[in-house]
Amino acid sequence: MTLFLHEEHELLHLVVNSIRKDLLDHNELFNCLALHAIANVGGREMGEALSGEVHRLLISPASKSFVKKKAALTLLRLYRKHPDIVQPQWAERIISLMDDADMGVALSVTSLVMALAQDSPDQYRGAYVKAASRLKRILVDNEYQPDYLYYKVPCPWIQVKMLRLLQYFPPSDDTHVRELLRESLQKILNLALEMPKNVQQNNAQNAVLFEAINLIIHLDTEHALMKQISSRLGRFIQSRETNVRYLGLEAMTHLAARAETLDPIKQHQDIIIGSLKDRDISVRRKGLDLLYSMCDASNAQPIVGELLKFLQNADFAIREEMVLKIAILTEKYATDVQWYVDISLRLIAMAGDHVSDEVWHRVIQIVTNNEELQIYAAQNTLQYVNAEHCHETLVKIGAYILGEFGHLIAEDKGCSPIEQFLALQGKLQGSSSSTRAIILSSFIKFVNLFPEIKPQLLQVFRVYSHTLDSELQQRACEYLTIACLPTDDLLRTICDEMPPFPERESALLSRLHQKHAGTSDKRTWVIGGKDANADARELNLAKNPGLKRAFSNQTVPQATSPSGVAPDGSLASPTGAHDLAGLDMRNLGPAEPKTLKAPNLASAAHLSPDWEVGYQRLLLKNEGVLYEDRQIQVGFRAEFRGQAACVLLYFSNKASSAISSFTTTLDVPAEDKAKLTYDVKGLPDSTLNEGAQAQQMIMFEARAPFAKPPTMRISYLAGALQALTLALPLTALEADWWCAAGGAVGVWG
Repeated sequence: MTLFLHEEHELLHLVVNSIRKDLLDHNELFNCLALHAIANVGGREMGEALSGEVHRLLISPASKSFVKKKAALTLLRLYRKHPDIVQPQWAERIISLMDDADMGVALSVTSLVMALAQDSPDQYRGAYVKAASRLKRILVDNEYQPDYLYYKVPCPWIQVKMLRLLQYFPPSDDTHVRELLRESLQKILNLALEMPKNVQQNNAQNAVLFEAINLIIHLDTEHALMKQISSRLGRFIQSRETNVRYLGLEAMTHLAARAETLDPIKQHQDIIIGSLKDRDISVRRKGLDLLYSMCDASNAQPIVGELLKFLQNADFAIREEMVLKIAILTEKYATDVQWYVDISLRLIAMAGDHVSDEVWHRVIQIVTNNEELQIYAAQNTLQYVNAEHCHETLVKIGAYILGEFGHLIAEDKGCSPIEQFLALQGKLQGSSSSTRAIILSSFIKFVNLFPEIKPQLLQVFRVYSHTLDSELQQRACEYLTIACLPTDDLLRTICDEMPPFPERESALLSRLHQKHAGTSDKRTWVIGGKDANADARELNLAKNPGLKRAFSNQTVPQATSPSGVAPDGSLASPTGAHDLAGLDMRNLGPAEPKTLKAPNLASAAHLSPDWEVGYQRLLLKNEGVLYEDRQIQVGFRAEFRGQAACVLLYFSNKASSAISSFTTTLDVPAEDKAKLTYDVKGLPDSTLNEGAQAQQMIMFEARAPFAKPPTMRISYLAGALQALTLALPLTALEADWWCAAGGAVGVWG
């Protein structure tokens, strides 16, 4: 059926009820076929109508493991096409399935959570502890089925998924969670020292190792682990294996994006430059990324020089990206005005066909905004235009710059007005319509600047007033009329010098990040070094990246004045929104998708019924039962010493069967976070058998009097998801604690 129907098919609504019937059927095969149909079609109408049933199959304790796996992947498919189909209130229940005993279910759910967490990290922050705990159980405690031991590597796919998932969240402040990760990561590094016996083991081992390296770099707190990976990466980029070189270069690029100093990476600069000559284009591309990221003021000129050498013989598939990166580095680290102009013009001359409009627009913008560049730029562009073979992009730049600043060099040898005119006129016949328009616009400026060559200029306008190109004909007629007016008042007004462009973000970075955009998992970092990653906007797919000129301290006026001719040859807009050939640099990408903010279920706003019974009782003593129902009992014990408090929580399973995916989440009101700090010293077991008990220790420190007590969210699976939110009685338990914190005894509740 799905071979004949697509998501826009007019008959699609007729089969929705049939698919819903199959989803509700007790036959697992019918369920699976229905899930396949939904995933294959993937339309909004079907997704909105059936996503609830897909979610029900995913979380139902009666669903078989293979049905849950397909349900998770179906939800993932629907989410990627229509993100609003997945409801915020499903988050807690979906996260709980990461603890599923079946590794296949855990893997499928982790794939779903990865996609969700990329867009809503706050909503799925509970997955962080789940992933850290599951990794430790797999790697350190060896909790996995024998079927999932792949060539001596336990569950490599779920390891990679969870290691990557952890990178979508900021590092945890909990000591216990950090220790869980430290143990797991050290275990991975130790296992990687074993010599693989076959290619399958080698591939699985490397996949896990490099994702672990990326996580270590992301955490940026494990200095002992960082030292280990820094030395290993140097060996990886020299490996004989193409895949290892590729992964090593990518990991080193990530390191360059996070490291405080680039010195360890610069030690391998010659090897990295050599990777540009690798037989594999993917390795060459990664080498380019790394050179771009490791570049700073100290090595910019040699790196740019090497990139220009490589550009001459570079693959066509990589040339445009290389041009963008050379242009960005040249602008970003130029301290010499002549070097900037020389490199920019040389770059365009070498790779003109691969130079995007953003590159030459940016050159014009910077030359216009910097007086110290204008004379040198005009001289050099005239030399290029005079050459017999001059790329059309250079002709555009030359026409614009000579039209604006040609009068600054009119007294120089070989740069007289007639020589400038003849150089541009010689390029008219072989140029495209858009380039001719820019040249004609430059000529109307020549009429104002160089009245001595007005007859030659008027002759050009007369010729083009009869051309078949309507745009050029209209332009030539208008310019001819203006030039022949009895007074020059209108001419001088129209041809006034272009004002500096408003200071704004460079469009080059936006263009570069579009080259890296794709449908795969998002990166948690951007290519371009630590300064690029420090900008939250660049991390958000670099929609509005800032790019300052290093060679100029000039303050650029924000306001624009009317007049001047834009690079496309049209009269410039006084608003500045359409300068640089109509390029609107303020609109550099699609708007961010709006997502619903998930409620904080661990906050005091979501306290469970009857929470105050145990809370009020424990305000008068330090030990007792905080909460109890038919399934669970929560015990509380506190010890105080000065400003510190040690809290022990006991969780007893009163149900007649085991409960799983046991999770606790602590929350302190936002207004009290600086006043009451805490450190979680341990996490309860994720599975509690019948009659079993688990405990959790939390250390609190009262740095100042706080208004409300901390709260805790407790969730677990006992058939369905069960959850409760309780307030911890830590407000007026001990007068000594309050006095040490500088406050008086008080009661909340």
